[in-house]
Amino acid sequence: MEALIKVRGVRKVYLHRSTGKELVALRDIDVDIMPNEFVCLLGPSGCGKTTLLKIMDGMIEAERGTVTLGDRPIREALSDIGFVFQDVGLLAWRTVISNVGLGLAARGVPKEEREKISMEYVKLVGLEQFATYHPYQLSGGMQQRVGLARALAVRPKVLLMDEPFGAVDALTRRGLQIELARIWERSRVTVVFVTHDVDEALFLADRIIMMNTARVVKSVPIDLPRPRWDHDNRTDSHYVAIRTELIRTLDAAAGAAGGAL
Repeated sequence: MEALIKVRGVRKVYLHRSTGKELVALRDIDVDIMPNEFVCLLGPSGCGKTTLLKIMDGMIEAERGTVTLGDRPIREALSDIGFVFQDVGLLAWRTVISNVGLGLAARGVPKEEREKISMEYVKLVGLEQFATYHPYQLSGGMQQRVGLARALAVRPKVLLMDEPFGAVDALTRRGLQIELARIWERSRVTVVFVTHDVDEALFLADRIIMMNTARVVKSVPIDLPRPRWDHDNRTDSHYVAIRTELIRTLDAAAGAAGGAL
């Protein structure tokens, strides 16, 4: 099967504001994302995960390399990409359904059709009773569900998610992970999800791309059975073995990076 997203030889460098010194954020990255795949980018803070995600979205440009969606350069394919941030960025003066329809409005979808589609996705994330509420009337977890609905409403081929559940408490985070997994099972939209949480990645992913110090360390297929919310895999010996190997790989990569400095 042909990859949906192809990242080839991508390099990104930032300049330190005060010293002018170069900081390599990504070093010659090659990544394939397959159609309908749920991929997690896993690694410690500062390793380049979010930079790679933003290059996939066309928000920032690489110094070198290419990113394509299908057979198109990423900047020609932006209408096929949805993005969910940790800071969901809802407009305070708009209702839930109006926030969900923002992307549709930007694409010129007529109001009646826009409201119909928006309500479909409000229902999908379980917020139909709150469609006329404003963001200040919602919990943090509910606001994240609105952000997810807004990204899905434009029916993207790819959904990019940058640690979207990082700012909520542990119980809410677990609920959002289950909600996302259920939505993905129904839609099978291709997802690239940034996290530094091993258990979150194991719960969500078909494959985990492990990163450290501006590079890809390893790509690990996750063959745990789905759906994963029906039982707790965390006590299963296979789960424990995969988790242990992921942590060992990340620790080894961090140690190697530390020794190279």
